[in-house]
Amino acid sequence: MKVFLDANVIVSVLNKEYPLFTYSARLLSLGDNNNFEVVTSPICLAIAYYFSEKKSGTQQANRKIEMLIRKIGITSVDAEVAEKAIKNKSIHDFEDGMQYYSAESAGCDCIVTEDIGDYYFSNLEVLQTRPFMERYVFQ
Repeated sequence: MKVFLDANVIVSVLNKEYPLFTYSARLLSLGDNNNFEVVTSPICLAIAYYFSEKKSGTQQANRKIEMLIRKIGITSVDAEVAEKAIKNKSIHDFEDGMQYYSAESAGCDCIVTEDIGDYYFSNLEVLQTRPFMERYVFQ
């Protein structure tokens, strides 16, 4: 299963934001499991870096993002993704649209985010971290 992580999930891991950290850290560790492929977009990485740097400083944020890049896959955000996001009239937040089409073009099966309402237009399954873990991992 290919799983796309939204920025808020990554931020919760980098900044150890409880109670979400408990589930999001375990989800991130699924990158070591052959049954899952965990990916995110460059946009999510940039957002996560911003919040990590604010909390931990530049050096620590650099180390965290470097470790993360080695652990998970990175999707593409290109002209096709941007064009699909801007042309879809049902999408009201361009950034969410770019995340969605980046996940879709990478062949993801689902998007994991704490803000499931952001993906009201999604044809992919969208779950929060805890329900994802309960459905696909803790069976």
